[in-house]
Amino acid sequence: MGTGKEICSKMTLEEKAGLCSGADFWHLKGLERLGIPSVMVSDGPHGLRKQDMVADHLGINDSIPAVCFPAACCTAGSFDRELLKQMGKVIGEECLAEEVSVILGPGMNIKRSPLCGRNFEYFSEDPYLTGELAKAFVQGAQGCGVATSPKHFAVNNQEAWRMSISAEVDEQTLREIYLPAFETVVKEAQPKTIMASYNRINGVYASEHHRLLTEILRDEWGFDGYVMSDWGAVDRRVEALKAGLDLEMPSSNGINDAEIVQAVKDGRLEEAVLDQAVERILTVILDYTSRYQAVVWDKEKDHAEARRIAEESAVLLKNEGVLPLNSQQKIAFIGEFAKAPRFQGGGSSHINAFKVSNALDAVSGLGNVHFAQGYRLEEGTEEQLIAEAVTLAANSDVAVVFAGLPESYESEGYDRQHIDLPSNQNALIEAVAAANPKTVVVLHNGSVVAMPWANQVAGILEMYLAGQAIGEATVNLLYGKVNPSGRLAETFPYQLEDNPSHLNFPGDGDKVQYKEGLFVGYRYYDKKKMDVQFPFGYGLSYTTFSYQDLKVSHTTCQDTDQVEVSVRVTNSGNRAGKEVIQLYVNRQVDSSLRPVRELKGFEKIALGPGESKEVTFTLTKRSFAEYNTLLEDWYVPSGDYVIEIGKDSRTIVLSQNISVKSSQVLPFVIHRNTTLGELMENPKTRAWTEGLKRKIDAFFHPDGVDQDDAVSDDIGDSIFKNMPLRGVLPFVEMTSDELDDVIKELNEQI
Repeated sequence: MGTGKEICSKMTLEEKAGLCSGADFWHLKGLERLGIPSVMVSDGPHGLRKQDMVADHLGINDSIPAVCFPAACCTAGSFDRELLKQMGKVIGEECLAEEVSVILGPGMNIKRSPLCGRNFEYFSEDPYLTGELAKAFVQGAQGCGVATSPKHFAVNNQEAWRMSISAEVDEQTLREIYLPAFETVVKEAQPKTIMASYNRINGVYASEHHRLLTEILRDEWGFDGYVMSDWGAVDRRVEALKAGLDLEMPSSNGINDAEIVQAVKDGRLEEAVLDQAVERILTVILDYTSRYQAVVWDKEKDHAEARRIAEESAVLLKNEGVLPLNSQQKIAFIGEFAKAPRFQGGGSSHINAFKVSNALDAVSGLGNVHFAQGYRLEEGTEEQLIAEAVTLAANSDVAVVFAGLPESYESEGYDRQHIDLPSNQNALIEAVAAANPKTVVVLHNGSVVAMPWANQVAGILEMYLAGQAIGEATVNLLYGKVNPSGRLAETFPYQLEDNPSHLNFPGDGDKVQYKEGLFVGYRYYDKKKMDVQFPFGYGLSYTTFSYQDLKVSHTTCQDTDQVEVSVRVTNSGNRAGKEVIQLYVNRQVDSSLRPVRELKGFEKIALGPGESKEVTFTLTKRSFAEYNTLLEDWYVPSGDYVIEIGKDSRTIVLSQNISVKSSQVLPFVIHRNTTLGELMENPKTRAWTEGLKRKIDAFFHPDGVDQDDAVSDDIGDSIFKNMPLRGVLPFVEMTSDELDDVIKELNEQI
């Protein structure tokens, strides 16, 4: 058949233009005369949404029966790379079974606000955790020969006006918060495709963003696959092609294909640019067809895998001795979600699950369990339902309330308006807890929820949207067959107003300002020392763990050195369990405008009672670096840092100070608004600045005597340090032009 380049050379201009858009909603065009098949792509990323009949992008029409795995909001809680890799592998094999060449995922956008309607599809508020888990998923899926399409590139953090809003974000924030996860995946997992987002970034559509799609993605990071558009995201097709967008999805019914042909004929588009896009698309198609192997899809086996993933990812948020349950107790299961659980989000990732387990069925045979409805998913408190639930709770050893968000509360296509549970569920939980202090709440939700009743209940188990095996997984966790080991991948604030983006979300319809900058999620809450409901990284277990022997290979090092960190962890309880060890870097130098700490390592380990293991981490320059816009590169300021080992972002159990010396020198460009204080700090301009200070002092004190008590030495020094160079003109014999000449000379000296 030949290579992509060889095949491209045999294609007509019209054929090449045609290959750069879909054949229909889910298929790429084939070219029968050259042996190129039409291949299919399908929504994911937590299951296969293959639509055989009427196709759409919002999940309105049914897809084939498939396995619904836990959503990213859930799997992020696993903090487990191997688990995500295995999930990617299983979904990749399902794609092969259904002859799907590309799974559209994983979703990698940062959880800037808990209101984003699509947060259930995204991993975390933290870019490091997001990148590591997404990388593992991509490696697992692509190891089968199926391509992935990490999405949505980039800065897609809301559903409101998502097809037109401009995310206004500064370069440092872009590089440190919103791009690193994509960078990790591209550099370390080499995805075959990337999906560009709908929105604009600083005024330019992502699909036409040359800096994003070519300069950063390809030239800096080395991406060599093809970039596809989100469905219907392309505005100007020729400009998008020039920017680096290879494939438009879905079909434009030939309109944009004809525009490409005409642009080449007019000389507005170099045919070499079109050829490059065609070769990229062909290369991925050929890779799939050459590696394809038929696979038998065992749905029951994959259902069991979905259950295991849910069990590993759920987060135990509170346990005052009430869990695990046992079969000798009389247990009340209360709430609609006990028999009809919410297990996935709405929209393009909606899976037609071939079966769904519920907790009420799963608990059958485990003991004395009774059910009360408690509430209906429709709004409105029904006193009779609450009364029945209260009676059952009062006559039970433990009451378990299954609560959460109805599907109408969060979905692709619109954002949430608040972070509250339905009022009838809150009323139910409070009434049940008053009747039985041993009340446990099991949550089914795709994002943060407020918990006004948290202090009134004895236990809280966060299941998130845990996939079609949610019922079995929930019961196994409640009864201790599985020890909870998940950790929160997002901070739970007490109220929406505490969130750093609150005053700047979702924008005015044209632009949304990312004024919180770097301070997203725990980076903000920890900097503000703000009380939160549950911190990032938090989660409990049915056993306990202790930490000892923190060792750091260097306490003084260059930023180019690798730093090896090890710590010994012991299961100090009487039950086997898994612990997530979290490593944070706390920067001491120039820290006023930086987060208190940032996650730079994590490992999940299994330990039997009394068992110990040594966990090791490797830190590199990027572990300490900030993005410097003057260098247009990553930079480590010389100074002190603290390596912290934590159970979560608020609970640091061991720490070690180290000193890091930078190998880079920041450029120092002097201009008219450079302050005298900045010039004093630079060794190369200090002497000149001290001379200037003497001239200014002489102007104010011609006799050399200070007789003005109104200005102290401290005030005078402060005024001098904050004075811009242009501000000295009234006090020294220098014209504006002469100042410009001095500035030029100083810049030449440094």
